[in-house]
Formats: sequence, structure tokens, C-alpha cells
Amino acid sequence: MDENRWFWNIIQNDFKTGNIDFEGCMRLLEKMQINFDEDHLKHIFKKTLDKHSGDIISMDDFKAIYRALVHRPEFEELFKAYSMDGNILPDGQLLKFLAKEQFQTEANETTALEIIMKYEPIDEVRKKKQMSFEGFIRYMNSEECSIFKSQHKSVYQDMTQPLCDYFISSSHNTYLIADQLMGPSHLWGYTSALLKGCRCLEIDCWDGNNNEPIVYHGHTLTSKIPFRSVIRVIDKYAFMSSAYPLVLSLENHCSPKQQEVMAECLKTILGDKLLSTPIGGEVDMTRLPSPEALKFKVLVKNKKVGTLEQSLLRMGDDYRGEAEELSDSDFQSDDEDTDDTLPLHRTRSPAKRKGDRKSSIPPQKKPKVKRTKIAIVLSDLVVYTKSQKFVSFEHSQQHQQCYENNSIGESQARKLAKISAKEFISHTTRFITRIYPKGTRMSSSNYNPVEFWNVGCQMVALNFQTPGTQMELQDGKFLDNGGCGYVLKPAFLRDRNTTFTPRNVGAYSKPMSLSIRLISGHQLPPSAMSKTNKADPLVQIEIYGVPEDQARKKSSVVKSNDWQVKEAQTPSWERCLFLKEDGSFLAHCCVHPGQQLSPTDLLVYSSLSGWAKMRKSMGLEDSLIGKAKVAHTSKTK
Repeated sequence: MDENRWFWNIIQNDFKTGNIDFEGCMRLLEKMQINFDEDHLKHIFKKTLDKHSGDIISMDDFKAIYRALVHRPEFEELFKAYSMDGNILPDGQLLKFLAKEQFQTEANETTALEIIMKYEPIDEVRKKKQMSFEGFIRYMNSEECSIFKSQHKSVYQDMTQPLCDYFISSSHNTYLIADQLMGPSHLWGYTSALLKGCRCLEIDCWDGNNNEPIVYHGHTLTSKIPFRSVIRVIDKYAFMSSAYPLVLSLENHCSPKQQEVMAECLKTILGDKLLSTPIGGEVDMTRLPSPEALKFKVLVKNKKVGTLEQSLLRMGDDYRGEAEELSDSDFQSDDEDTDDTLPLHRTRSPAKRKGDRKSSIPPQKKPKVKRTKIAIVLSDLVVYTKSQKFVSFEHSQQHQQCYENNSIGESQARKLAKISAKEFISHTTRFITRIYPKGTRMSSSNYNPVEFWNVGCQMVALNFQTPGTQMELQDGKFLDNGGCGYVLKPAFLRDRNTTFTPRNVGAYSKPMSLSIRLISGHQLPPSAMSKTNKADPLVQIEIYGVPEDQARKKSSVVKSNDWQVKEAQTPSWERCLFLKEDGSFLAHCCVHPGQQLSPTDLLVYSSLSGWAKMRKSMGLEDSLIGKAKVAHTSKTK
């Protein structure tokens, strides 16, 4: 059976009652398991209708639409280069294609046969262990040919190392879904973060009416939600996207009485999920437990009274109504640091309104002697994530316990990374360190997380509700390792005796060359400012990592024919890639519609060589086809 007969047999039932409309066209494509962008399909459908009257199409019209969507010329050229007769690809030729074009040097006859069995839609061809062009394009459009390594879509890293050895997906002001002055607080903030695999949520807790704690951004006009409702949502979604431990970072402003209500909510709602005692009762630990050992557990990050041993001794006794006072030397809250929330009345200053654009650090306040009361029953729920005020790297090395964590504001952390990078990295090999945005980011904008990952900071907290390059870097990084929210740090960021710094890579460098050839774009939306409904795009690719890895290249504008672009001028270059030991790299690809509008963003976190597809991270079907090669190379100056 040839491809034409196969095609007519597939679609003929849908045309039994006559021609089909746009809805029928979509249903038929879905039945054939063809991915498409609805706007793009509307564009092609309308062009087809322009050739004749009415709003329905014939079988021949549908075939033309199908070919416009699926039969990309670059795939046809590639297929014919390996097909003996231009119609069929035997398993042996497919194997040659995998080795030469996809650099799958380990591929064998079994590999080729598995691909044929999975993607070849024509029974007669499949039984002969061959592949038609229809099967070939299905393989080329599959996730196996995604730029993202398929092996990284599941947890593949060692999950038995201490918690501090991992980058941990972390959210700032998780309850907010807009700005941090007047925006709404909403339970969806927690739901969406958890569904994305976030493993550290922030909960700002304040006294509410009727002895019920509330969550909102204090001293602002943001709306309020009940603490109890937040914990119920967390209980429902905590481990839906990841089995690994979830940290609740409490920004606790409640009275002891309402802190006791918080503790009761955590215990009764979370139940066995809540970790309230050390594993095995161990209190004299020198290293944190692993994510594997803490699977399906919720950890409370908060101030703590006394030691773990004292908490264990209180087990079984009723300490309701009891609290202890802590001085500001015992803990640090985000709102103490000049980086964090600025109260609403400060926004009257025009200079403050422009805070997002200013990099200057606000004047330091005179230190205040501050004391706060901590309810014992809430304190005793803190085990491996005790909030501890950061004084200095030297002080931490001498006095800090492995289960004590620091929160450092963005501006202070940036300064420390610049002047004391070696000490900063040494600190993060021992202690979990959380970075949070400065308070002048009133619109909930984000900083570049890479600069803090570069010094090993585990919890680099971002405003998940704010789209942009920063969140796309976050999403790209944590797609890795099955999207579980934990990514093992490179060995040189886990070694307490490391000499690595971002600006002095030294002997740790294992340079590779990266060559990228942009081949085509497909279903790219036109510019909203275009008068011709054409995309006319250019492509910009950026590499993120340590300073010597930073690179940016862009193509020239490609004048496109409607929505299809072929053979863009190539932003091909060689760079020393350093981020990951397995050759993976973190890249940001922008497709600009001309040079007029903001980019369409795609992310790459992979070392896949060969023909590859990059799709929009937002789930639409517009894509680029490119060919990439990553190879080890000697370092050149």
C-alpha cells in the first residue's frame, strides 16, 4: 500500500457525509495525532477557502492543508538523502541516519526497529521493517528529537546526597499572583508553583480575626487568605509533581497564640506528611539527610527555640500556652533586611517607584534591638530547616549547625558573590542558603538567578507569577532531573575544599565547542505590527553560566513566505561550555518577529547533538528546527 492509499483510507470516513468545515478539519488532524497551532491552521484554512466559495473543504483541500502542516521540505530532503528510492527507508539506512545525523553512535538494529515500530503508521511498511516518509516525519516531530534530552525527563541523578548538595526550586511570595503592593493573594499561587515542581514555598503569616492566622504581604494593600486554606491546598498538591521533600518557609509575624493555631493546622491537615522529628531520632548530626530519605515529607522552615535534643525531650508533653523570646541575633526574617518588603507608605517617593530600575542599595538603617516570641509548639516542628541570621561566613563556619539555614537579600548576596566568591561557595557546601528579591521590586520583577547558582546557593527564590527571561531560566534549569525540583550541584560546588570561583574556573574547566545551525522555523506567528501577515523573524541565542560561558549570537532577519521560514543565516559559534559535567548547557533562544516586538522565548537545557526541535515553553506548537553539535575541545584563548 502506498502513502496515498494509506492517506485516503485514514480520512475517507470523515468525508462520507460530504465536505468538512474548520471544526471537522481540527478533529481529523487530532485523530491523525498531528500537532498544530490553531491560529496557524486557521490561516491555512482561510487561504484554502479563498480559492473557492463557501466555508467547507474537500478531501483534496484537506490533503493540501495536511501537507502544508506536516511535509516540511527540509525533512523531505533529509529523507531522500538516505532513502534508496525516495519512498522507503530500510532499517539499515535509518541506522546510518541515526549515526551520521543524530550522532547516536551507540544505536544498533534494535534501536532502528524500535523507532520503526513506534512511529511508522502504515502497517505494510512497518511489517517489512521499513519506514515511509510519513513515519519519518512523525519521528522527527517526536519528543525523541526534542532539543531537551529525553533521559533527563525522569529522575536520573543521585538523590542520596545531603540536601545542601542540590539546587532547590524555590518561590518568593508564593501567595501573590501579581504585584506586591496591591495585587491579590490567591491559593492558585501555591497550586501552580507545586504543579511546576517547586520545592520551597513562602508563607507570610500575620494575626487574623477570630484567632485565625492569615497570609498576605504585610503593610500593603494585597488581599488576605486564611493560613488554614493555604495548608489544605499544600496538602492536596504537595507531591503531585514531585515525591521529594517540600519546604515551607514561614515568614512568621504572628502572636504566640496564633502561632499555636498554625502549628495545629500543620499537624492536623498534613498529618504523616509533616516531618516533626529527626530521622531515627538523630540529633548530633554533622550532615543533612538526603532528598531520598525525606521523600513525601513536608519540612517547616522557621525560627526555633533551643536544640533538636530539647525538642525531642518535650515530645508527648503539652506545651500549649508557652513561648520563648528570641533576640534579633538568634534569627533573621526577610523583612529585616533592606532588600525585602518596603511598606506601602514608602511608595510616595518617586525615587522608590523607580526602584526596579535602580541598582543602588537603600541606606542602611540603624540596627534595632528586636525581640520576638516564638510558640514552643511551632518551634518544635522545625527540624532540618531552622532559620538562622547570617552574620558572616567566618561566623557561620565557627558556630552554625548543618541544619541551620540562612536567608540573604539579593543585593547583599550579589556583593558577597563579587568580593568573597570563594568563601560564599565554601559556605554553600555546608549550609542551605536562600536568596530573595530586594523590596524595591514592587512590581514583583525578578533578578537573574544564574549569578547565585554560580556560587552554589540552593534556594534562589523567584516571583513565579512574573514571566520573563529569569523565570524561563528557572523553568529550564528545573526541567532537568525529571522536573522533581532538585538538581544535583556539580562536584566542584559540593566539595568543601574547592578552589573554583565563577571568575576563576581554573582546572575545573572541561571546555566544549558548540556549533548550532538554524535550519527552519515552522508555525511562527506573525508580528502584530506586520501589514503582510508574515513573521520575518530573527533568532537570538544566549548561553548562561559562569562569565566565560556567557555568549549571545543572532541571525539576520529572514524574510518569510507566510508562516514558514527556511535556512536562517546561522548564529554558529564556538564557546567553552562549563555548566554541567555531562555536557548539558542552559541556553535561552528568542524568536523575534522582525525587530519590533518582544521575543517569543524558548529554553534549551540539553547536550543533544544532531537534528533537533525547539518548541515554545508555553506549550504552543510553533517550533524551530536546528542542528547542534557539542564536542569536547581544547581550550583556546
